[in-house]
Amino acid sequence: MADPVLRSVHVHPVKALRALDRAEAEVQPWGLAHDRRWALVDAGGTVITQRRHPRLALAAAEPLPDGGLRLTAPGREPLVVAVPAPSATLTMDIFDKDVETVPAGEAAAAWFSAYLETDARLVHLDAPEHRRPIDPAYALPGDTVSLADGYPLLVTSSASLDALNALIEQGEHAHEGPLPMSRFRPNLVVDGTEAWAEDGWTRLTVGEVTFRVAKPCGRCVVTTTDQTTAARGKEPLRTLGRHRKLDGKLVFGQNLVPEHRGTVRVGDPVKILD
Repeated sequence: MADPVLRSVHVHPVKALRALDRAEAEVQPWGLAHDRRWALVDAGGTVITQRRHPRLALAAAEPLPDGGLRLTAPGREPLVVAVPAPSATLTMDIFDKDVETVPAGEAAAAWFSAYLETDARLVHLDAPEHRRPIDPAYALPGDTVSLADGYPLLVTSSASLDALNALIEQGEHAHEGPLPMSRFRPNLVVDGTEAWAEDGWTRLTVGEVTFRVAKPCGRCVVTTTDQTTAARGKEPLRTLGRHRKLDGKLVFGQNLVPEHRGTVRVGDPVKILD
């Protein structure tokens, strides 16, 4: 088997919107540059994700050189959104944790509210001091994350997806497979490993950057959402429930915490340190 390499890099400028493929990305302490620095909240300030609104998979946000975004979605005219000035903040509830964010303005709120047919406001995480701490059970003091679910990065492997698809093919929902990696919304995808090898990783380098493996990634209903149509099915949760259950969670992929800054590039060598 060839040595492991980085197959692909993905960022999600607005949490829950379509992933963007990148040839390279800067690794910052709280995640990849441009990854989940923006999010949507409802009228009560609670985060909005594909768990409730699968149509978010069809919307996209392209980062602009000045830090703003160009938003696109079916049935909507494109909208350019500037980085909001930190003149007022909005306390956002993201999985029962409060985060201070800055609202992006009424034009963006109207655009997303019309698209989702519910109250929605775009917010921006503007300053390092507003990053939230990682679960201390899996972090070192000072480790933080932006608006990702819980950890700065998520890594998956092509071999594990192939193994999962082989299991799906044997089940009663075989017609739903094979599933693409986009269902799992990773930041980094690795080629050249054995299936499920990532279960045993504790530290690794990708190119010039070293990462600690925090914990396996528990999966939710978002993985059943086709990221190109927003349609939902039963897989992969049915198969993960039979074959990949750990501490009551259905797991696929590993959460990562970077040990330092750097840049990762498609084709970088991946070395398992521990």
